[in-house]
Amino acid sequence: MNRLQGKTALITGGNSGIGLATAERFAAEGARVIVTARRQSVLDAAVRRIGHGAIGIRGDVADIEHHAALADELRERFGALDIYVANAGVNTITPSAQVTPEEFDAQFNVNARGVFFGVQHVAPIIRDGGSMVLISSLAATRALDGHAVYAGSKAAIRAFARHWALEFKARRIRVNVLSPGPVDTSILEKMGIPEADRPGFVKAMAGMIPAGRFGEADELALAALYLASDESRFVNGIELLVDGGMSLN
Repeated sequence: MNRLQGKTALITGGNSGIGLATAERFAAEGARVIVTARRQSVLDAAVRRIGHGAIGIRGDVADIEHHAALADELRERFGALDIYVANAGVNTITPSAQVTPEEFDAQFNVNARGVFFGVQHVAPIIRDGGSMVLISSLAATRALDGHAVYAGSKAAIRAFARHWALEFKARRIRVNVLSPGPVDTSILEKMGIPEADRPGFVKAMAGMIPAGRFGEADELALAALYLASDESRFVNGIELLVDGGMSLN
């Protein structure tokens, strides 16, 4: 407990799934937690669930102006940040031949552009010695049906992290990537999988994972906690796969 005592952490997309579990875990470990989301209603619900004085700020990571305004607000209210978790992401499963420009842009705008400009604007207010955790995906390195666009957008995050780990070295800001395998969160519905097809999809995916099951959001939150805390103070520029061994197949 209290591994993040006195730290201030910003988590994008902290209203559900891995983001919400991470926010809850960080708050329980003593951090002052700020979460962002696009819809005020779900943001308010997340803040109530997180507790511990958590704060919600509405905004869309695909909007560059949101990042600029957010950084200004955080600087004014808190002075600086210690931890930044770039978690917000979207995924639509579509065969490449059927992907529309709008669908392509929607995923890259959130998953890649949102991460890049989020870090660009937040970096100046991260305290020296701080930590950034960027959420990518196993899909960035393992080919999955219908995931070409999503995989490309998440692969960019790994490239960003390698450069940033060097760019920020003078300030001792660590930048690491956390890449989940399949996790049982609401993203399954957001991926457009009909409820009737979900049991079959989950069974098929679980069969590809040596652990024999989907991950749980809190298991990813624990990994994020490790990367954000001083326990990983000599860990920088890595990709941590938390996938139940799925990458081995």
